Amino acid sequence: MRYNAAVTRFPTITDAAVAELRARIGRPVPRPEPYIETATRDAIRHWAHGIGDRNPRWQRGEAPPTILFAMDRIVSGYVGGLPGIHAMYAGTDFRWRRPIREGDRLAGASVLLDLVEKPSRFARRAFQQTYRTTFTAADGAVVCEADSWCFRTERDTARERGKYAEVTPHRYRDEEIAAIRRAYAAEAARGAEPRYWNDVKEGETLPEIVKGPLTVTSVIAFVQGWGSLYVRAHGLAFDMFARHPALAIPNALGVPEPPERVHWDEEFARAVGVPGAYDYGPERVAWLGHLVTNWMGDAGQLERLSVQVRRHNLIGDTTWCRGVVRAKEGMDDRAVVHLDLVAENQRGERTATGTATVALPRR
Repeated sequence: MRYNAAVTRFPTITDAAVAELRARIGRPVPRPEPYIETATRDAIRHWAHGIGDRNPRWQRGEAPPTILFAMDRIVSGYVGGLPGIHAMYAGTDFRWRRPIREGDRLAGASVLLDLVEKPSRFARRAFQQTYRTTFTAADGAVVCEADSWCFRTERDTARERGKYAEVTPHRYRDEEIAAIRRAYAAEAARGAEPRYWNDVKEGETLPEIVKGPLTVTSVIAFVQGWGSLYVRAHGLAFDMFARHPALAIPNALGVPEPPERVHWDEEFARAVGVPGAYDYGPERVAWLGHLVTNWMGDAGQLERLSVQVRRHNLIGDTTWCRGVVRAKEGMDDRAVVHLDLVAENQRGERTATGTATVALPRR
């Protein structure tokens, strides 16, 4: 049984709905229940495993900085307003003030920062919806401030306009899998040996890391560490649908399921205009964060990570994460490097781009 787009029609963006959402700008957003409230040893391990980060640093009382995705749903792409209008996560700009440590209990407080209509070849109307989330520790100190944004698009018009051509899933040869296996075996974190600011050269490249090939299994592994936006079981799912009816989209059996199933349901992904099921955008932000923390070593601190998700990372795609040192900045008590980052798939397409700022020790 297949999804029938002729039977199920999705809502469109109306001026009234946009005005109602725009009125919320600057106002606090009710916080959805977080998946993780405290960065326990188990939570840190599950997040690191979910993004495939094998750095031993995360076994010694510190958490990967991007664990904040698991500690707040809004920074992960949870949006309000425009019921029934698809939300595609498109990026996050993290600004950390200190590392996240085992035992930290962090709370995110969010406001709707902006709502901007964007020209779109993908849908008749599209809006960039941005939230600002401030994470504070139990003592009230701000640990991180992050802006996250999604694009809201009409599902039917996105499909009917056909921006995305059909993509033939990549069939891997034995030698391609062997090359990916070798890349995983060669991956190494800098570790305890300091990377000194003095030794870094502008234009030098970071050792690349590979992620994938993306499978439904790896998507599930990520959800185990991250927690998802709308995945709920049994009565909890029906409770959610009662509160938010637009989330209850019937599947081929007539059973309500959330729109999040675009990440494993090929037919539903095509119904919203995408060639097939695809990853969660925060994964690629976390993967580029993994690239940076491997390079900087235990003495380095990631101060800023800003990533824009550019294209869908489809089931079957392999992502190569790469970086280059763009600039160095040294002042009296501050030594940082600025990095340019990119994620590319096996077709040579850039699926994410970003920047990072890292503080390093001096000699």
